[in-house]
Amino acid sequence: MWGNRKKPIQTAQIDSLIGQNTEIHGDIVFSGGLHVDGTVKGCVLAEKDKESVLTLSERGTIEGEVKVPNVVINGTIVGDVYATGHVELAAHARVDGNVYYSLIEMAMGAEVNGNLVHQPDEKVVSLNKEKDTSLVAGDS
Repeated sequence: MWGNRKKPIQTAQIDSLIGQNTEIHGDIVFSGGLHVDGTVKGCVLAEKDKESVLTLSERGTIEGEVKVPNVVINGTIVGDVYATGHVELAAHARVDGNVYYSLIEMAMGAEVNGNLVHQPDEKVVSLNKEKDTSLVAGDS
């Protein structure tokens, strides 16, 4: 019964770090692990890599769309979140937008001001750099 659980997200590996006194204006494309303590005003996109993880700390803020395989949120996101793998909303998480997910964990205290939309793996938006008008596969 317990052996069927998916492997938890490994948050220990950080390939890129945005410090708490840093503010970035523009889109970020990354692979591996990205940890955000500062502010990003733009979209955050992961390369086509099922292992990439975005970690947003309690002090971190993202103002823009997030398209990643796995995300751990404990800060604020103003924009939609698309995750093909795992979404973890920690106690101080605040999302002002819709969350499209395949698997989600939500701690007491987390806040989503938008819709939680479950999408099977093949239905979640593809993770690429192109900004297309159809954000979720199957929508017209």
